[in-house]
Amino acid sequence: MALWCTIRTFAKHAVELGNEQPPNPVFFVKPNNCLQHSGPIQVTGHPGEVHHEVELVVRLNHQGNPEAIAVGLDLTDRLTQGELRSEQLPWTKGKCFRGSAYVGAFAPWYNGWEGLLDTYEALHLELYVNDVLVQDAPLLEMTITPQMQIEDLIKWAPVQAGDFLFTGTPSGVGQLHAGDQVRAVLKKQETTVVSEILAKCV
Repeated sequence: MALWCTIRTFAKHAVELGNEQPPNPVFFVKPNNCLQHSGPIQVTGHPGEVHHEVELVVRLNHQGNPEAIAVGLDLTDRLTQGELRSEQLPWTKGKCFRGSAYVGAFAPWYNGWEGLLDTYEALHLELYVNDVLVQDAPLLEMTITPQMQIEDLIKWAPVQAGDFLFTGTPSGVGQLHAGDQVRAVLKKQETTVVSEILAKCV
């Protein structure tokens, strides 16, 4: 199983980090032993900063189509990532640390790639830190859509059934601290919770 992650898929997030949005999807890969499904977010045990990035996570079937969706956190050591990027080095240490792929419970999905941005479904990401809403965006704001991502990925990547696609984060990312309470939510039709993460930072 692989965890395929796409960067800068929301234009506002690219801008907030001082980056240009690429014309085509750009990916990196997390090892699957970065996965965490429950328990606290380790902040003090990590030798660096830990920043939140809430995302839609898609689980792929044998045809490379979505079979289930969940909310996820692509946890990032932003300082380390920036230092490595400035030296034109791979930024694995900033993205692939223990517990850096936190994924909530999956819900079955039957509406294909186009349905993820359907106005009726109205899928929406939210992230709260200590009950303060810090990330908030409909998937309709994605400018590099999940369908664009998978169409590019399957051209060259060894995608298999059971792989996860982390589809990118909206603006509002920030650092987490010990004691913070985190709630990440994937909703549809404004009020229905599809998937949720509740975790304390320790």
